[in-house]
Amino acid sequence: MAGPLRSAALVAALTLLPSGQADASTPWVAAWATGQQSTATLPAPPTFVDQTVRMIVHPRADGRLVRIRLSNTFGDRPVTFGRSTVGLSAGGGAVVTGTLRAVTFGGAASTTVPAGREALSDPLRLNVKAGGDLAVSVYLPTDTGPATYHRAAYQTNYVSVAGDHTGDTAATGFTTTAGHYFFLDSVSVGGTSSAGTVVALGDSITDGSGSAGSYHRWPDVLAGRIFRQSVVDEGIAGNKVLSDDAVSGQSVLHRLDRDVLSQPGLRTVIMLEGINDLRSTTPPATAAQIIAGYRQIIARVHARGARILGATITPVEGSARYDANMEQQRQAVNTWIRTSHAFDGVVDFAATLADPADQLRLLPAYDSGDHLHPDNAGYQAMGNAVDLKLLR
Repeated sequence: MAGPLRSAALVAALTLLPSGQADASTPWVAAWATGQQSTATLPAPPTFVDQTVRMIVHPRADGRLVRIRLSNTFGDRPVTFGRSTVGLSAGGGAVVTGTLRAVTFGGAASTTVPAGREALSDPLRLNVKAGGDLAVSVYLPTDTGPATYHRAAYQTNYVSVAGDHTGDTAATGFTTTAGHYFFLDSVSVGGTSSAGTVVALGDSITDGSGSAGSYHRWPDVLAGRIFRQSVVDEGIAGNKVLSDDAVSGQSVLHRLDRDVLSQPGLRTVIMLEGINDLRSTTPPATAAQIIAGYRQIIARVHARGARILGATITPVEGSARYDANMEQQRQAVNTWIRTSHAFDGVVDFAATLADPADQLRLLPAYDSGDHLHPDNAGYQAMGNAVDLKLLR
């Protein structure tokens, strides 16, 4: 097994840029991102002490500089992030020899982030290729309390035995796997040829529920079709436009600044949200309420200087909690999306996925089985349905 590299060797392996220096002269885009959620209400919330988490991310942009953002958004105490590294993934939790780079925060090798806050690292030099996995390793020396996480990673990540294993290139020290992302909010790249960032903003249908394997979500499909723009997935299963949920995260209205408007190089937002507001039991939202929420979101995205596309809510007949009133409200929302011209463009996912023989249901070939979430074929159809001319 390759032993941990000494911290000095890691620092010497890269040329650190002073914090903020790259921002003035280098274009930055979000290459990967994920929505943050709380674990506090789980029966056994994940906590870490004297352990390293190694997370595999799939960047959607090339670059020669990297920054990571770590999140303690939903923590109940300050969290100390000890030494962290970024390297090229060799698969199975291993890192390509010679590619490990140390992460610093304001020039320091570690940082303590108060509850409810985040930390953006200094830029570091590492050549990143779109579609080539990165391994981001974070050492957690003291008790973190309930971790801030993203529940549905659709990616195998790794947790170590005791100790700082951020410098390990081999995977031997990482004995536990996890299907979540812990504390890692985003990875951005600088010195890129990408013309900007596209944020896919949504719920479980954007997060990939019902898909099989990695990289089969509709934003993944879209990313494979776009030249010189990055696509990041800010879907959270169960997410709503209007109301927060202890398990499924903050509403779009409350997370928009953090998850969308803060993304570097933001150019376009594609929003598919609203079905969980309609399916809510506390009580369900009306079309008018959802549309009012949409208007606020549109205004805030436009104020950021970006464009926003509205995606129609997909068919759900036969799914849990479906009823005639829900359908009536869904149809009203979709009519408004298609005809109001409030969005900068429309992506008609409802028409894409509907069964021609019954427009209220998913086409059986696109149905994962719960009559709510598409399968891989359905996500492929969704990713192909986005008109690339809308992403100018």
